[in-house]
Amino acid sequence: MPRTTNKQKKLHVKKGDTVALTKRITAHGGGQNDRPKGYQARVLEVYPEKQTVLVEGVNLRLKHTKPNQTYPNGGRIEAERPIHVSNVMPTDGNGAPTRIGRKRVEDPNTGKARWVRYAKTTGEELDS
Repeated sequence: MPRTTNKQKKLHVKKGDTVALTKRITAHGGGQNDRPKGYQARVLEVYPEKQTVLVEGVNLRLKHTKPNQTYPNGGRIEAERPIHVSNVMPTDGNGAPTRIGRKRVEDPNTGKARWVRYAKTTGEELDS
């Protein structure tokens, strides 16, 4: 049944999560910037509308920039580019890649409930 009220796409990763690559990511020039399957890094940005994530040190590409305040001479800057969210898996407390589940948890003091993500491997909650 399609969503009727909340049309926002839900992703299994959030900004700041530590993720492991499920696939080898090759760099444009090849060589030192290739990242193997299982490489772990932090998520810098999440783009739910495009279903992509920006991962620290993964998918580095050269970007040509005009001179500006940050780079007075301009030139070629190496920067991360987004990769598809299906190529990463969050890690649990042990550092192992895990699938994500969602469960509703009630706060005993206020009685309000909220949805939290939990690791399927260990059962621990990922959202604090």
